[in-house]
Amino acid sequence: MSNSINSNDVIERTTKAESIGKSIEGKSWFKCKPLGVGACAGQTVVPNKALETLVDTNDAWIKKRTGIMKRHLLSEGTGLRDIASQAALEALTNSNISGEDIDLVIVATSSPDDMFGDAASVASAIGASKAAAFDITAACSGFVYGLVTASQFIQSGTYKRVLLVGADALSRFLDWSDRGTCILFGDGAGAMVLEATDSKEDSGLLGFALHSNGKGYSNLKVPFQSKFVEVNNEEKTQIDQGSYQKLTMNGPEVYKFAVQEVPLVVKEALENAGMTSADIDWLLLHQANIRIMEHASKELNIPMSKVLRNIDEYGNTSAGSIPLALAEAVRAGKIKPGDVIAISGFGAGLSWGAAIIRWTG
Repeated sequence: MSNSINSNDVIERTTKAESIGKSIEGKSWFKCKPLGVGACAGQTVVPNKALETLVDTNDAWIKKRTGIMKRHLLSEGTGLRDIASQAALEALTNSNISGEDIDLVIVATSSPDDMFGDAASVASAIGASKAAAFDITAACSGFVYGLVTASQFIQSGTYKRVLLVGADALSRFLDWSDRGTCILFGDGAGAMVLEATDSKEDSGLLGFALHSNGKGYSNLKVPFQSKFVEVNNEEKTQIDQGSYQKLTMNGPEVYKFAVQEVPLVVKEALENAGMTSADIDWLLLHQANIRIMEHASKELNIPMSKVLRNIDEYGNTSAGSIPLALAEAVRAGKIKPGDVIAISGFGAGLSWGAAIIRWTG
């Protein structure tokens, strides 16, 4: 067989529903459908009131500016792997499968327990002994980037079932004297099981769009600060013994970026799916700020009654925020099979993206 791809088989947008099922080099392209979701948040609950003695703020100000009323933090003796694994186990249970049925584990996180990654440890904890595993880092866009990544492995026929986890514990990197950041973040995780399907019906991931702009990096970062020291050898070699610093954010610039780009990227993903806002049952945005959600709701002409949110309870859990809110909405019976959900993540990098899914779990 020739290694070249016949022009009739070229797929410009593999995410469009009409492209799925075509063949490249004899390999079928499958759709990916969600089977189930799970979630787990930190066990230490910190209400706004508890921050009033730390920084110059108050409960009313935080609620008005952000929509946050409390946040959940990791408790002593608990790590990111723990909440990620718990969310993954719940997703497996809700999917009626076991860890042995999983072919690939992807953990989207910017705050792993181990700098080398947590995915393999999570896979081991849930009994996914046959699975490949790796981490991806895209901060608050992590779950959306992970969802698209998982879909590519499934659509190409490489793997049948993928477990995607979004989890972060950014409280580890907060400066608790900085009221611009310490009031915002919490620790949480969510997980989704995705499975290949050859169904002719439009299901699973229907369309997506991903973007980044490294010029905005300085607006939201956890930088590494170098510190070179001289080792005691004959050459007096200089080595870097620095460390990661606290999270810093230019709030006004990040807000400006989000209100500008989120409606646009959702519209782009809808266009790639052959849909419009009128086709959306639910809008699920990264839980960063209620005002961003309200602005997107207005720009997309989607009523706030269709905007899923739990920012009041958990604050900003970075890569964990979208799957955590999704799992709660499914658990509450809000989301039903057949519902179309527009998802958008945005944040550090700067990176942002959106995905349109039809719920089948």
